Amino acid sequence: MFQHITAHIFLTVLMYIFIFLSMRIMGKREIGKLSVFDLTISIMIAEIAVFVIEDIERPIYDGLVPMAILVLIQVIVAQLSLKSRKMRLLMDGRPSILISDGKLHRGEMRKQRYNIDDLLLQLRGQNIVSPADVEFAILETSGQLTVIEKNKSVTSSNQSGNSSSGAERKEQNGESQKNSKETQSSGDSASVKLPKHKIRYEGLPIPLIMDGKVQDSNLEMIGKNRFWLRTQIRQKGVSDFRDVFLCSVDHKGQLYIDPIKPR
Repeated sequence: MFQHITAHIFLTVLMYIFIFLSMRIMGKREIGKLSVFDLTISIMIAEIAVFVIEDIERPIYDGLVPMAILVLIQVIVAQLSLKSRKMRLLMDGRPSILISDGKLHRGEMRKQRYNIDDLLLQLRGQNIVSPADVEFAILETSGQLTVIEKNKSVTSSNQSGNSSSGAERKEQNGESQKNSKETQSSGDSASVKLPKHKIRYEGLPIPLIMDGKVQDSNLEMIGKNRFWLRTQIRQKGVSDFRDVFLCSVDHKGQLYIDPIKPR
């Protein structure tokens, strides 16, 4: 009897240490922001740990080996995702726009199985009474709802459902306007002329280069081509698309360029 209890205690402590180390190796992410892939790995590791603790007659390595393999898979996929946007889209999916310009996208809500009660609950949690006051509501790949109001303030839902107060939002707006002015005067952004009907929303800058790869569909959307883009990045001292980590443009025509190797 005593040996049986001791074995359970030993296995419980061992599994706790192993799972703790596994979570540390897999990286720091909030539980509410885990992707479907990360959540699946975490659940499988927990289930295997339960089997090991319950059956003390089973060799420990029957549980440790599969758990180690799952951690290895997660680490490899995470490394590949850092280098490939296609891998990120495959594993995490794309954000979904549920509201734009105050209009509900019922087809997208149906596709994501997101009902109107869930949407209104999230909006009320951010002190927004009506969808008509929303410029954009975006369902992120983590399940988080990001809301861009028509007064251009940006809020996002969190686990507790709390949201910033009106005074805080005004303060954030003042800071964002100040940062915008500073950005315009700095050398990291460039102003270009774009058709107003192409980029309408301040809260949604359009990525033109991601991880060194040109987003041709976005270039076509704003009426530009690769030659124009290459000229813009060369003005910032970057010779090749592959040397750009992120390049985006906002509705004001402000071009943001972040090189892979800082100058």
